[in-house]
Amino acid sequence: MKVYINGYKNHWLSPYTILEKVLFWKDWENISYDTPWVEKWSDRLEPFSKALQWFLDLVDQKINYVKIDKYDTWSMDHTLSLIILPMLKQLKATKHGAPNVDDEDAPEHLRSTAAPAKENEYDVDGNHFMRWDWVMDEMIWAHEQKTIDNWTDQYYSGVSDYIHVEEPHEKYGKVYRMAHGPNHTQQIDWDGMKAHQDRINNGMRLFGKYYEGLWD
Repeated sequence: MKVYINGYKNHWLSPYTILEKVLFWKDWENISYDTPWVEKWSDRLEPFSKALQWFLDLVDQKINYVKIDKYDTWSMDHTLSLIILPMLKQLKATKHGAPNVDDEDAPEHLRSTAAPAKENEYDVDGNHFMRWDWVMDEMIWAHEQKTIDNWTDQYYSGVSDYIHVEEPHEKYGKVYRMAHGPNHTQQIDWDGMKAHQDRINNGMRLFGKYYEGLWD
């Protein structure tokens, strides 16, 4: 996989900006752009600004290039999580707002019904931003699990020992079945594994539900 996505390109250089840089000694805080001499020079510089913008738009274009190799889809869920995870972490660290999160998707202590009374009806409730932080943490945790080779290992303990036991069979004469050997002590925490998987499923559900809320 190869991905090249650069930032938003804005190559417009205002004639007024050029004037301010060239005539740097002037007190621009007290000079109006409507002043006749400013307007005159701005009109003269505008063709240059447009030509510069056209040239920079040509040589420094917005790039959205994605190349997918066949092996990228062998474990596509794992591959995508490797990309999504650092993006979610950066968004959580730099975000400047939060979308509405339904009470049903958050723990009871973070729901709007558990928040102090609002001063104004149009205000967000006191748990609004904390609900989004909680949802983001669940998304991040779920995608972290998808980047782990085998998170189920933590729910296994003891030694696995299996043997093949010969048994008579009416049609084939004899067959073999697997049975625990003398050294088998393995235990599997099925309840813990299910709870772990349920949390992953919920994190991915939240990721899908609030996908359009992933903005800064």
